[in-house]
Amino acid sequence: MAERDTQRDVGVVTRTKKKEEVKRPKRYRVLLHNDDYTTMEFVVFVLQSVFHHDETTATEIMLHVHKNGIGVAGVYPREVAEARVAKIEALARAHEFPLMTSMEEE
Repeated sequence: MAERDTQRDVGVVTRTKKKEEVKRPKRYRVLLHNDDYTTMEFVVFVLQSVFHHDETTATEIMLHVHKNGIGVAGVYPREVAEARVAKIEALARAHEFPLMTSMEEE
């Protein structure tokens, strides 16, 4: 029986497989653009309901957008960013605001 075990070991080469490097998916910034018609309260509402920011953070982002013309609402993988942009556009249309959003690669 010992001979069989040694025969199995002869000619067997074991190699460790290299681990495949997992690439992190690209991330995208969801941007809000300032306009003269969308209310500050609505922008805070969007930041809280769509992006789940607390009231203080939502207010800070809204003021940044108001003062600088554009601001980052969040950073997500592509599919999530696209879904958030679509949700904001639908909310804005439903409330008759021209709030513009866009996304850009991080």
